Amino acid sequence: MPLRLPRPHRDDVRIAVGGLFAGLLLIRLGLYSRTPEDPMSVLDPGWAVLVPLVVTAGCELLRRTRPRAALLVGTAALVADTVTRGSLVTVVMFTDLMYAAVLYGTPASARRLPWITGLLTVASALVPLAVWRVPQTLLIGVGVGVVALAPAATGWVVRNHRDAAEAARLRAEQTALLAEMDRAQAVTTERARVARELHDMVANHLSAIAIHSTAALSLDDPATSRQALAVIRENSVAGLAEMRRLIGILRDGGAESDPAAIPTLDGLDALVGSARANGLDVTLDAGYEKVPAPVELAAYRIVQESLTNALKHADPGRVTVRLAQCDGLLDIRVTSPYGDRDGPRAPGSGAGLTGMRERVALLGGTFAAGPDGAWWTVRATLPLTEGDPA
Repeated sequence: MPLRLPRPHRDDVRIAVGGLFAGLLLIRLGLYSRTPEDPMSVLDPGWAVLVPLVVTAGCELLRRTRPRAALLVGTAALVADTVTRGSLVTVVMFTDLMYAAVLYGTPASARRLPWITGLLTVASALVPLAVWRVPQTLLIGVGVGVVALAPAATGWVVRNHRDAAEAARLRAEQTALLAEMDRAQAVTTERARVARELHDMVANHLSAIAIHSTAALSLDDPATSRQALAVIRENSVAGLAEMRRLIGILRDGGAESDPAAIPTLDGLDALVGSARANGLDVTLDAGYEKVPAPVELAAYRIVQESLTNALKHADPGRVTVRLAQCDGLLDIRVTSPYGDRDGPRAPGSGAGLTGMRERVALLGGTFAAGPDGAWWTVRATLPLTEGDPA
């Protein structure tokens, strides 16, 4: 297949065309780098000076896409220009090729070219001086430095700044990505927390409403229906109050803004009393001292959800709630009668056990729930030392 050169950049086309026209204008005006009497001008200036000019202008088209090839061909053109009357534009375009080779070339070329041109500059100054013993020969090194070393060093500096800017841009993008991931994780965590709170606060009341409304509909007894409706009203009002409390917490920016809205273990008596009013035979055995607020909230919600599950699923019989503090741990155990029921007395989402397990995991405790003989046991162990969550 034929070799297809990449399309040159439009700025490179402008540089090549501009350099070619500028060189032709200088030749037209008779402005050359050397006079006909110069011993270096060994070829006819009428046409020979055009060859390096045209070749160097063509190399400018490849300064971005093929910088190494452009520099090699441009170097040959510059050498050819030295044996003609010479064009200043050819030299200027060569310096641009050197600059582009460092800026757009491979990292290896970018590192080597400044060293190579630096060594050539030193050699061009010292070797003629050592051979001819004439101080003016130092000007050869100055010329090589201006034509080769200066553009190579400039390209190296610009490339370093460009690479540093690109690295900073990539770091900024990475930081923004990590911040977005943290934000998404925070949103997910907050949603899970709100879901747990909503489930634990409302599920108990709604379960009681469902059970007593079923009883009111199935029994043709005005007294029983009236009692069931009273329980339904009590739970609906309490559930509405809990919903309003949760909405207030969310609007105020977090539960910490309203300490009164956070349930505590002091409210276990009221919670058990509400469960008794809903038809559960519950006993409470609580032995604990002051516990951290996160542990207190988690323990309250675990007991609340366990009583809700007992209301929906347990067989008739006594439900026992025990809390004990020992060796820096708060042990919570809720047992309820377990047997073969046709189905729950109220529908459930299955999120209760998941929510309890998540609460315990956040505090670095242990959780287990399942049948134990004729009993269904929920047990959670919470560390009382804050800052230990996994």
